Amino acid sequence: MTHSRLVKALAAVALVGLTAPAVAERLSPDQVARLGADLTPVGAIRAGNEAGTIPEWTGGIRSPAEAGFPDFRSGGHHPDPFGNDRPLYRITADNMAQYEDILTEGHKAMFRTYPGYFMDVYPTRRSAAMPERIYEATRRIAPTTHLIEGGNGFSGGAEGIPFPIPENGLHAIWNHIVRYRTDSARRSIGQVPVTRDGNYTMVMFTDEYLGAYGLAGAREENLDNVIIYFKQTVTAPARLAGEVLLVHETLNQARENRKAWLYNPGQRRVRRAPNVAHDNPRTAGDGLATSDQLDIFNGSPERYNWTLVGRKEILVPYNSYKLHSNQLRYSDILKPLHINQEHARYELHRVWVVDATLKEGTRHVYKRRTFYIDEDSWQAQVVDCYDNRDQIWRVQEAHSINYYDVPSFWTTLELTMDLQSGRYLGIGLNNEERTTYDFSVNYTPADFSPASLRRAGVR
Repeated sequence: MTHSRLVKALAAVALVGLTAPAVAERLSPDQVARLGADLTPVGAIRAGNEAGTIPEWTGGIRSPAEAGFPDFRSGGHHPDPFGNDRPLYRITADNMAQYEDILTEGHKAMFRTYPGYFMDVYPTRRSAAMPERIYEATRRIAPTTHLIEGGNGFSGGAEGIPFPIPENGLHAIWNHIVRYRTDSARRSIGQVPVTRDGNYTMVMFTDEYLGAYGLAGAREENLDNVIIYFKQTVTAPARLAGEVLLVHETLNQARENRKAWLYNPGQRRVRRAPNVAHDNPRTAGDGLATSDQLDIFNGSPERYNWTLVGRKEILVPYNSYKLHSNQLRYSDILKPLHINQEHARYELHRVWVVDATLKEGTRHVYKRRTFYIDEDSWQAQVVDCYDNRDQIWRVQEAHSINYYDVPSFWTTLELTMDLQSGRYLGIGLNNEERTTYDFSVNYTPADFSPASLRRAGVR
């Protein structure tokens, strides 16, 4: 099925297909009452599907004890609560036609491009969960949140999911951008641009994160228009070590674009970095991904028209605890053309399909992007990226887990696979690191000031 046919087919089952803010976008009391009833507190369909292949959401995994690991402490490699699961079936290039309706166009292209590629499909586990206060905040702000004119931001509340019952594509992508990950986090991760023959040089980062939008008691008027503070320090290889990127992600991007700074250890100076946005190249990504592809999508949505195509059952990477495990070496995962699929887990989930098409008069290396956003967490799980010839160029995957010590459903490995060059970029690798995601840190905005960059820079 071509991309245009997919869009037309999905439009037939779409809840709404809008590219601009709806006039009556605020939720009515009757709609809000559905949150926590027939819908989950963040707007997913609580019930399973008729076929029984997607179960009912019963709250997800809300603690290490519920995961079966009561002694787990933040910072370690999360043990797999579904380690005893076995694949239900394997999809290959030979049998993919049987599963066409539940495959993304990008995954179909992977099968066509790489004959040895396969996907092991496991039982669906709706493990995603968030703290109860996020659910309460979502119900509180749902009647008041609304897009600003042009859709390059929103207003009316903070802390919760702003548009749990989305009416257009901008609602869905803003839900992804501000979804709850955690309050504060520090992680040690690797990024690898992998060549066609499987060679790579690991670039190591220490990332620090403060999710100001989702903090307990957050209010829009107290955010200073900043929803996320992010600092990334390169720790290896030696030629790059000490470089630091600082980002203040803004809520109303029409009033104030994202603010970014770079610290160069050789010059020992901090400078503004306005190019850390949109389709400018990713840091140390060897040209394989754009700045706005980190976290699957980040930043301003202003260059695209966003159409909410509808909800659909799709195979996506999910509960990827194997790829998070310290029982694997990096060499076990990183192979030519794509990662070792033996360690990947796919499940059938309901996702929101959002089609982004480049606005006339704007530029981006991707003419079109189709996002598949998990209804339970608002984490974008897969993205099909099209070039100017309307052909699949790259495929993004978010191999995600429930960090049940928070709880939060977030990525453990992000992939951007270039089907034209046979290369791919992975970020989030931590299998050989002593610590992974440490959620016990307690940052404040002062830790993310431009003046802090020189103190963070080491060589």
